[in-house]
Amino acid sequence: MRRAAAESWTALRAAKRRTVVVEALLFALAAAFGLLPLLLAPPDRLVWAVVEGVWAALLVPVRRARPVATVLGASMLVVGDNVWTLAVAPLIVLSATRRIAPPRRAWRVVGVACALVGALTVASGLVRPEALPGELADNAVSAVLLLLLPALAGTLLGRRRRLVNLLRERNAYLEQARMLTAVAARMEERTRIAGEMHDLLGHRLSLISVHSGALELAAARQAPALVGQTELLRTTAGTAMEELREILGVLRREDLTEPTDRTGDERGTRDDISALVKESQQTGSTVALDWTVPDTVEAGLRTRQALHRVVREGLTNVLKHASGAPTRVAVSGTDQWIEVSVTNEAPPVAAPSRGGNRSGLVGCQERISLLGGTFEAGAVPNGGFRMAAWLPAHGNRAPESAAHPRTSAVTPVDTARFQPGGTEQKGTRAPLPDEILTWPRVLGSGCLALLVVLPTVAFLVILLAAAALRGDFIW
Repeated sequence: MRRAAAESWTALRAAKRRTVVVEALLFALAAAFGLLPLLLAPPDRLVWAVVEGVWAALLVPVRRARPVATVLGASMLVVGDNVWTLAVAPLIVLSATRRIAPPRRAWRVVGVACALVGALTVASGLVRPEALPGELADNAVSAVLLLLLPALAGTLLGRRRRLVNLLRERNAYLEQARMLTAVAARMEERTRIAGEMHDLLGHRLSLISVHSGALELAAARQAPALVGQTELLRTTAGTAMEELREILGVLRREDLTEPTDRTGDERGTRDDISALVKESQQTGSTVALDWTVPDTVEAGLRTRQALHRVVREGLTNVLKHASGAPTRVAVSGTDQWIEVSVTNEAPPVAAPSRGGNRSGLVGCQERISLLGGTFEAGAVPNGGFRMAAWLPAHGNRAPESAAHPRTSAVTPVDTARFQPGGTEQKGTRAPLPDEILTWPRVLGSGCLALLVVLPTVAFLVILLAAAALRGDFIW
């Protein structure tokens, strides 16, 4: 018991201040209830009565760290001489059995405590054998009312405690799920906005930057007075590109999702791709289009949008990183697959790259992977760069048995693969079906525990009232 008391004291010192105050108050109340009545009418065996009162008070803090030892120690109060400690015993047993899991272990402990009550009764009856049958009957009733019934109430309340914890976990899970859903919705919208800004504004700003650079060179030869304005135009376009890149960095998230398709969007047709190529040719670049898709192939809307994004991203990268390099846009297809590639050679004049965060390539890879296609981008042996994509013609994931045209394509050297950057978010586990809507079970456990201890309360009230009227504080 000394070890249990030491562990309880250590646990109390490490506990919160509120817990320490409550435990100290309960200890003082138990000691006062078991010792103060002895001052009004000192019994014949005062020492034993005081020891029992102190013992009952010590069991109060011990019950938190050593509930099993507490239940066994409460059996000594049942066979003791101090009647006032009997009022403390059922409360201690009830509180201790709440902390013993599983319930069958609590019942084994209570059974051992009842056996200990019988053994102590027989041991004390050796001094007065003639009173042994009466003491056995009295202590048997006391064991039922002061040990068994409080233990039953304690196990019910312990099960109720676990149900309350499950309800709290469920509420925390639902709250977290609601929060994550809202965050995901916001991030999805921000990602869609970032994708549209990159694909639309990035391409246009790149064209403005290239044209303003050419205009600046022409103005330097033909209209020197306009050099300042043309230089301002070029630097402003470059600054706009940097600011756009910063905004995209704020809006984007790691696991990019595909923007919502727009009904009636006619992007990705031959005329649309030809228009993109013509815009790039106006910058002075040599861009050729090789369109070999049969007229009988009808690509889906999502496939055509992805095709448009790949071509536009490829031409934009050529303008930014290899301006003036000969470029070839090739689009071919069958009834099942469409292949698109943008390949540029090494630029005629080496120029420093304007940099980038490769977000455009990541966005293309993510969009194409959602359609069930594949994407790759990387340097080619002649010093140029190639990006290619294979898409299902109708925008749906093709069956695994379908022939993939990638085997006939030239694999670029040092190919860089871009996988989605999504990460799985861990949250509280989902509640099990039998853990949902458990408030009736929680309330039922509390009411049933209250009904169980009513006989114990009535027994203690009658016993203590009779003892107080007689002025006899010895059981």
